[in-house]
Amino acid sequence: MDAVFHALGDATRRQMLQELASGEQTVGKLAEPFAMSLAAASKHVKALENAGLIRREVRGRTHVCRLEAQPLADAHRWLATYERFWNGRLDVLESLLREGDDTKPVRGKRA
Repeated sequence: MDAVFHALGDATRRQMLQELASGEQTVGKLAEPFAMSLAAASKHVKALENAGLIRREVRGRTHVCRLEAQPLADAHRWLATYERFWNGRLDVLESLLREGDDTKPVRGKRA
């Protein structure tokens, strides 16, 4: 999972994954939105590939990539633990704030 979070830590790689969510893309097509060489794009693709987030297939001289969603699902499941933690904390905070509102005197009236 370390490799997944490392790969997701880069905005370029996140955008590449977003592009792949709509279907297969060549490395050249993935590089187009960025001011980078194919070699630089290949390094990003390699990081995504090492994390298991994409699969690359060589078709002749063309490298075609596709999204592999399972590592993202695993990361989401891990993060969900913390989502439950923070939701619980926020629920407690909301409850405390509501209690504070109930005990506050109304303006213009004395308790």
